[in-house]
Amino acid sequence: MKHPCLFLSLLALANGAASVALADPRAKCGKEPAAPSISTGDATHFNASVDRFKAYEKEARSYNSCVVTQAQKEEQAISEEAKERIGKVHAVTVAVQQRIATNFSHISSELSAAGKKLGHK
Repeated sequence: MKHPCLFLSLLALANGAASVALADPRAKCGKEPAAPSISTGDATHFNASVDRFKAYEKEARSYNSCVVTQAQKEEQAISEEAKERIGKVHAVTVAVQQRIATNFSHISSELSAAGKKLGHK
């Protein structure tokens, strides 16, 4: 295989894509209520329109509350997953920095000792 790193990167990306799939916050809330038609031609139609609007308002507020609650749950899950991923990336970065710092220190000490032994300042 010419580019094993590329293949492994794509494989990891494909496996991670499943965890990135987002839930639709509307899924557990039922069907969104339809806005009612309004008729204001006379008092009877007006009063019926007000009643339909009040019923719609109650259903719409309940539906919206459900969607907001589900969205907050999804956002929290995304946030927790992101924190976990950031922690892993940070740990790798810190490990690399520590190895490089150790290498610098070790090589610098060796060169310093060799320089003294050879009479270089």
